[in-house]
Amino acid sequence: CGRGPGGSRGGGSDTALLGVASVAAGRQPRGPRRDSTVRWSSAAKASAVNINEKASREKILTLESMNPQVKAVEYAVRGPIVLKAGEIEKELRKGIKKPFTEVIKANIGDAHAMGQRPITFLRQVVALCTYPNLLDSPSFPEDAKKRARRILQGCGGNSLGSYTASQGINCIREDVASYIERRDGGVPADPDNIYLTTGASDGISAILKILISGGGKSRTGVMIPIPQYPLYSAAISELDAIQVNYYLDEEKCWALDVNELRRALNEAKAYCNPKVLCIINPGNPTGQVQNRKCIEDVIHFAWEEKLFLLADEVYQDNVYSEGCQFHSFKKILYEMGPEYYNNVELASFHSTSKGYMGECGYRGGYMEVINLHPEIKGQLVKLLSVRLCPPVSGQAAMDIVVNPPVPGEESYAQFIKEKESVLNNLAKKAKLTEDMFNKIPGVQCNPLQGAMYAFPRIFIPSKAIEEAKAHKMAPDMFYCMKLLEETGICVVPGSGFGQREGTHHFRMTILPPVEKLKILLEKVKDFHIKFLEKYA
Repeated sequence: CGRGPGGSRGGGSDTALLGVASVAAGRQPRGPRRDSTVRWSSAAKASAVNINEKASREKILTLESMNPQVKAVEYAVRGPIVLKAGEIEKELRKGIKKPFTEVIKANIGDAHAMGQRPITFLRQVVALCTYPNLLDSPSFPEDAKKRARRILQGCGGNSLGSYTASQGINCIREDVASYIERRDGGVPADPDNIYLTTGASDGISAILKILISGGGKSRTGVMIPIPQYPLYSAAISELDAIQVNYYLDEEKCWALDVNELRRALNEAKAYCNPKVLCIINPGNPTGQVQNRKCIEDVIHFAWEEKLFLLADEVYQDNVYSEGCQFHSFKKILYEMGPEYYNNVELASFHSTSKGYMGECGYRGGYMEVINLHPEIKGQLVKLLSVRLCPPVSGQAAMDIVVNPPVPGEESYAQFIKEKESVLNNLAKKAKLTEDMFNKIPGVQCNPLQGAMYAFPRIFIPSKAIEEAKAHKMAPDMFYCMKLLEETGICVVPGSGFGQREGTHHFRMTILPPVEKLKILLEKVKDFHIKFLEKYA
């Protein structure tokens, strides 16, 4: 044993242990005198090592111990390619030279981030609800104030900061029901069947959660379109349900064929219990708009096979092609007669995030659920009550979507002008995108009938496919990574949405301003031609 600071043999043990404790606490060790220096004994060093070893014990939560269903979740829209885009943005900010000056994030339908202007009336009402003192300001129109007062009267303490009922503010659910009746030509809607949600995604996840049950071959199967919006495959993975794919027909503008539904259903019955059928109309990522006959066929199929229908209708305002029209599943179901209308269980979804509004950040949405068993209705409300309530500002925003200015009101002219400007612009960009893609060798793009994305099919040479395999990437992921690294354009590979074996696609939003979109499409064209030359 060495000498302690005081000079006596063995006398340093207390001081050494004091030093160990100080180090463990994150402080520098001190002896009894300011000018003294601690000389560590081998025993003290061993104690310090022991403390450090205990401090770095194994983590409780690891990739091996975490919930395997969460680990199985994939969400391509914000997947590896978007992370790579973020890294490139950081490098650009540091002054690292690239063949481009900015990253264009065409991977997601985030309208305002792409430069779309908010709808004035919607923002005025939400501003009034958020800061009620503005109700005395002459800068705001009376029709906006009237709506804000009505919403605030439905809030506890007349404040947007209070919790609401789990199903949402009652007067807003009444407005949603009135909107549905107007949209569907008088088909009745009951506010009690309306549930306000945190975007449409929250409602879809809640309904799936309550539908999924069983084990082994009786585990619930959920039929989803391929290509699909990755929310569905992610929710199915998280809930440990069985994904049942049915393929849209790319050769017929991504049409839905009931014979394909029947094939998928019959094959799935061998390994699960298919009881949910999901429809996205207008389509995401494919942009098709289903005609009336197709919807009737789907409803008849669901009725015949006793399937619970989920109708994702968040793009119902985004219809561009001549001869195309949005028909809600609820309306067609009602018009098919009482045998269908009184029996087919249907959940329909809408949102503030898309359409002409593009208010993604408010996370406003609703679902209408009809023909639900009364006892299940109680279970659904119980499930929703766990998250207390949807964001109240989002509920207010949803109210303006379903209760906009009407002819004769002060804000009507400006509202209609802004709404039509957004939708006409999107229609122009949909046609521009389709035309420009179809002029590129090795690229084929179906008409963008609706929604806000293109999903072109791309030819990838076998040499590029081999290189992708060497990098352990799907071929279209390899293509999209190269596109990002060489042009700064971020799109999502088709493999993230699902596609037929041997085909390759990517999804790109049409939201950038027209001039920027033209530049983006020209860059894609130049890249694709060089890519074909390189890997020919």
